[in-house]
Amino acid sequence: MEIWYTEKLELEKGRAVSYRVTKTIESLQSPFQKIDIFETQSFGRMFTLDGVTMVTNKDEHSYHEMIAHIPMMSHPNPESVLVIGGGDGGTVREVLKHPSVKEVVLCEIDKAVVDISYKYFPECADAMKDPKVIHHYDDGAKFARDNKGRFDVILVDSSDPVGPAEVLFKEPFFRDMASALKPTGIIATQAESFWYHGDVISSLFDFIPKIFPEYGYYYTTIPTYPSGIIGFTFLSNAIDPYSVTPDPERVPKGLKYYSPEIHKAAFVLPEFAKAYIKRKG
Repeated sequence: MEIWYTEKLELEKGRAVSYRVTKTIESLQSPFQKIDIFETQSFGRMFTLDGVTMVTNKDEHSYHEMIAHIPMMSHPNPESVLVIGGGDGGTVREVLKHPSVKEVVLCEIDKAVVDISYKYFPECADAMKDPKVIHHYDDGAKFARDNKGRFDVILVDSSDPVGPAEVLFKEPFFRDMASALKPTGIIATQAESFWYHGDVISSLFDFIPKIFPEYGYYYTTIPTYPSGIIGFTFLSNAIDPYSVTPDPERVPKGLKYYSPEIHKAAFVLPEFAKAYIKRKG
């Protein structure tokens, strides 16, 4: 009997995606969300939260490299980095590939995500054992609010804007993050797909220009996320994302997706998507 896992997040809009499951490895309910680990035919091991795909062996690099290296390569000397969410460890892994980094603070609300990632996704999670990594199991918005002026880079590796991640798409949280940045700091946040979530993106860019003088939107391709792409905001007080020219000498070795050429191209959007995203000036 064939078993298929179907992600139904978009079902009310007539959209779903299915994967053939060869084995259900583990299922549990944490205090915050339902966690499932599957073995799939096409994408290897898969990690889902509340029925939404977070990580697969085959394509996680395209997400983790792009949420991390676009802002890290745009900053002249990133030393202190905050990762909000990201309990699978993939974003932390990519941040640590930059030799300038002195500390990475991981603020993940759900310790169960970290624990199960150590167990089933060591290629991502083992980076969180690095001595530079400081673990906090707390609300990311509160943590940002309590750490003013501390960070060079803040990366919000969140799930979709439902449940515990909903607050991470609201204006007060973005103001809290702005206060946690150093003067030349950069923020990147998971910001949904311009194919499916124009309303979410538009709502972000309604208030982002009120908080940050420099801002933009870029994206990566990833087959296991809705529509096959996922976008990110780029936010800063000092660094214009559209004028950055990445230094090839600073690119970490052995990357599978990111390159200086991809960096520049990721900010080039199809015409219809520009309607959701404000540009300075």
